[in-house]
Amino acid sequence: MSISIHSPHAEQSPLASMRAQMQRLYPICRSITGDGLRATLTDVAQMLPLTIHEVPSGSKALDWIVPREWNIRSAWIKDMDGRVLVDFAESNLHVVNYSAPISGVVSREELHSHLHSLPDRPASIPYVTSYYNENWGFCVTDTQRQTLTDEHYEVLIDSTLTDGHLSYGEVVLGGESAEEVLLTTHVCHPSLANDNLTGIAMLTALGSHLRDLAKRRYTYRLLFIPGTIGSLSWLERNRHTVSRVKHGIVMTGLGDTHTPGWKKTRRGTDEIDRVMLHVLARQADHHVLEYYPYGYDERQFTSPGFALSVGRFGRGVHGEYPEYHTSADNLSFVNDDALAQSHQILIDALTILEGNHTYRNREPFGEPQLGRRGLYRSIGGAVDRRSAEMAVLWVLNQTDGQTDLLAIAERSGLAFSVVREAADALLEANLLALG
Repeated sequence: MSISIHSPHAEQSPLASMRAQMQRLYPICRSITGDGLRATLTDVAQMLPLTIHEVPSGSKALDWIVPREWNIRSAWIKDMDGRVLVDFAESNLHVVNYSAPISGVVSREELHSHLHSLPDRPASIPYVTSYYNENWGFCVTDTQRQTLTDEHYEVLIDSTLTDGHLSYGEVVLGGESAEEVLLTTHVCHPSLANDNLTGIAMLTALGSHLRDLAKRRYTYRLLFIPGTIGSLSWLERNRHTVSRVKHGIVMTGLGDTHTPGWKKTRRGTDEIDRVMLHVLARQADHHVLEYYPYGYDERQFTSPGFALSVGRFGRGVHGEYPEYHTSADNLSFVNDDALAQSHQILIDALTILEGNHTYRNREPFGEPQLGRRGLYRSIGGAVDRRSAEMAVLWVLNQTDGQTDLLAIAERSGLAFSVVREAADALLEANLLALG
């Protein structure tokens, strides 16, 4: 089942729009299925022409099976005098995500066997899941845990696990080519801001940017999917058309103050790798990770049966900063400058993908006379003139019908935007043709 929702465009700056969306979504208890996930997708649909797909529980997702749908209304731990000691209403991280329902009195020993805390971070609530191993549990600060010394406690987790659906959202923005750029983010985490409200807000903002372009070279497919089972479900349903995907970016953790970084594709030398490395090289600091078969949904898209050209863009690496998957990953943890930088890096990368053509020099025998064509007067207005003139010479020298503009930028050391401006001027002068 699929539901298409069309919505008015939001009129805000990208950063303001991302911040506002994150604030709206932060309180929602999301999971890999359920009403919190649907509410999140419905919010995205207010800004993008989103189609919400519903995959029934028990459906095949390659070698996996879509689990039962999980929803939760309330949960708490009380002492025997009725005082609430731990309350889901205060933080939806307090309950193990996908926790089975329970109601009754338990001993201190049994309760502690179902408690999760972080002794090395005693003020933080951990994020714990039990998607595929039915169990129940609470997550607390280690400080809270040390106070739970009574002999018995009353516990309630008012949740349901029933046959229902897995939901994911999809936006397709057509272009001149049927070849696709796949942009994805996971939407299953509850109140965790950097991982991954930043991904949801970023993909929404990029969708707005792409939607409003006057012309698109590629077709863009945006996926808002629950982690792992969402990408597997999408691949199951699109396995015969997935070959259209030429480039892909998984995005997560975009607002912390670590350096921006790219995890390479499985091959490591694809065009999207070159694009991202070119953009990142112009940042003061950045990092690059070689491919490894762990992480986020890039490992599903790059599995050998599909072998898509998909890498991952983010900042702090999962599991390597103390706020990761804890209550410390809140809205104040997300830095506006970092989020804005991440947005600009992705915009720059998409701009290069759109403009990275291969050309052929129409006058390849010797250097054509540029002055009488007015080229030196038509370039360089907004950039250093010497760089612009050198870009013209580089483009004329390298456009052999096989070398793309990005390769020229890489070899010359010039920014892609300068090389592209030179190519546009040469096209207008009828000195270039598409390769």
